[in-house]
Amino acid sequence: MVPQLRNIGKFEIIRELGRGAMGAVYHAHDPFSNREVAIKVAHREAFEDREHGARFRKMFFNEAKVSSQLKHANIVQVYDAGVEEDTSYMVMEYIAGDRSLHDHTRPNSLLPLEDVVRITFKCARALDYAHRHGVVHRDIKPKNILLTKEFDVKIGDFGIALIVRADATETQVHGYVGSPLYMSPEQIREEEITSQSDIFSLGVVLYEALTGKSPFVADSLPAIIHQITEKPHIPLDEARGNVPDTLCQIIDRTLQKNTADRYKSALDVAADLSRVYDHLKLFNEEVSGREKFNLVRDLAFFNDFSDAEVWEVINASNWLEFEPGDQIISEGDVDNSFYVIISGTVGVTRGSRQVHELGAGDCFGEMGVIAGKERTASIVAKTRVTALMIRASLIERSSLHCQLRFHKVFLTTLVERLSATTRRISS
Repeated sequence: MVPQLRNIGKFEIIRELGRGAMGAVYHAHDPFSNREVAIKVAHREAFEDREHGARFRKMFFNEAKVSSQLKHANIVQVYDAGVEEDTSYMVMEYIAGDRSLHDHTRPNSLLPLEDVVRITFKCARALDYAHRHGVVHRDIKPKNILLTKEFDVKIGDFGIALIVRADATETQVHGYVGSPLYMSPEQIREEEITSQSDIFSLGVVLYEALTGKSPFVADSLPAIIHQITEKPHIPLDEARGNVPDTLCQIIDRTLQKNTADRYKSALDVAADLSRVYDHLKLFNEEVSGREKFNLVRDLAFFNDFSDAEVWEVINASNWLEFEPGDQIISEGDVDNSFYVIISGTVGVTRGSRQVHELGAGDCFGEMGVIAGKERTASIVAKTRVTALMIRASLIERSSLHCQLRFHKVFLTTLVERLSATTRRISS
């Protein structure tokens, strides 16, 4: 019988969430910060196991090291790690709801198409963040994609993550590691692993979440490995009807055997998924072109644009809607699109503090277009928000007059925000 823990250090145990070969995970309360946390506790027996102990220890401390360095809205945050007497533990963000994408990968439990695309889009953005920080997850699968009560996404379990930076340490786990059903061909062959391996795994997850079955069907593990390394996947439109052609193309490109034919970055995957999501979101509640024009024409942002230029912008942009609490932009992301608010209110946050609020006619994300730098703040919908998403490529392809109007608005916006910041500092 497993003895019931009451405390681990300062943390008060509430209940056990799960137990595996390496250890157990507990729901706990942190009295110092007054927040709920999850604590992963390693079994001492697992660390002392002659055959696997060294690997278990590496995986445990590798996850603590890697996850504590990654701070992204869609990655499970690790707050602390330590040793209490003989107990090694890791303190993490608590995800209420006790469910993962794995709960929605059976034919009778699939999520709506729009939700699957949205979840995968957020995963791609989070992976792009990790990849840019020199981390390859190596174990992307539905069980490691956690879902919150609000249906947000959190990628977890970086136990076998590969650090591809110069500061890689002895906690690295090498060799044949991962979950075979979701491994890339190069991972199975134990060849060089790059961020493109995670992209292949994400493609398998997307396929499974859409169809309720794997793209590589076989009766045994050796046969599955042969399918992944040698055989083409079952086309998406054969496994599920009524899917957009663009989604079939995304699947085909993520599951290419040769990395040269696969997506180069997870951000590219996210960009293509956003087009599918925008299409689905748009046509669920279609707004006519004339209605869009009337709404956009009245916004201060477009005061100096001619009617023809407004139509040019509308026809080449994405019309998006967000629910209260939706995270539209994440601090630290790199993206070259910006947004104009059609209706509703958003909050601008840095870290955990709201620093500004924007409403109809305001824009945000313009620095991503101008400088191509990481986002310096997060944008969260405070009410139901309708926004126009405009990519940098639109501005580059638009007429000279239209480009000048964009840059004039950008410059005016930056000056106004700088002035407002100066006034706040002065007061």
